[in-house]
Amino acid sequence: MLEEVKQYLRIDGSEEDSFLTSLILAAKEYIKNTTGIRVDETNDLHKLAVNLMVAHSYENRLPIGQGDTLAFSLESILLQMRYCYESGTV
Repeated sequence: MLEEVKQYLRIDGSEEDSFLTSLILAAKEYIKNTTGIRVDETNDLHKLAVNLMVAHSYENRLPIGQGDTLAFSLESILLQMRYCYESGTV
């Protein structure tokens, strides 16, 4: 999943790999806590949610300010995951 996230963010090199890996794990945990669904890395909607969540966290590193709300598209995807994927519930 790291390579997909780096592609999504257009990041070359490995300098940020540790930080990105941490953001990926945090995004998966956030998604699980929000939806009750574990991220399925074979599901394109799930991967998009992780990419959006990581991008949001990566681009908004300030503790306060502009990065305090999630994009509407991510909120919409999380709602879909919560109500449409019964088989993956925790």
